[in-house]
Amino acid sequence: MTIKIGDYTFNGPYEDPSKLSSKSGVYAIHCEKDSKYFLIDVGESGDVKDRVEKHDRKDCWKKECSTTLTYSEYLTPNLQQAGRKKIEQAIRAKFNPPCGKE
Repeated sequence: MTIKIGDYTFNGPYEDPSKLSSKSGVYAIHCEKDSKYFLIDVGESGDVKDRVEKHDRKDCWKKECSTTLTYSEYLTPNLQQAGRKKIEQAIRAKFNPPCGKE
């Protein structure tokens, strides 16, 4: 399954963050309601799964989503942090998710 976020096609969304990869990429946190997904956060990491599972903004995610939290990833094996940040910034600028700041 995939989900389109801006110009990028992410793997997911998954209801369990353990389904994410331990690889570099950009992650997105969504709130699923009535079969629709609303972006509530986006970020980048060298290890997507570990970052999401240990994230310091989990409280914000729960506050913004009273239904089902879901997680997706856009893997970037050929990009360094600067390249991942550029993708994160583009998505953040387009959708202005309520959690996190750039």
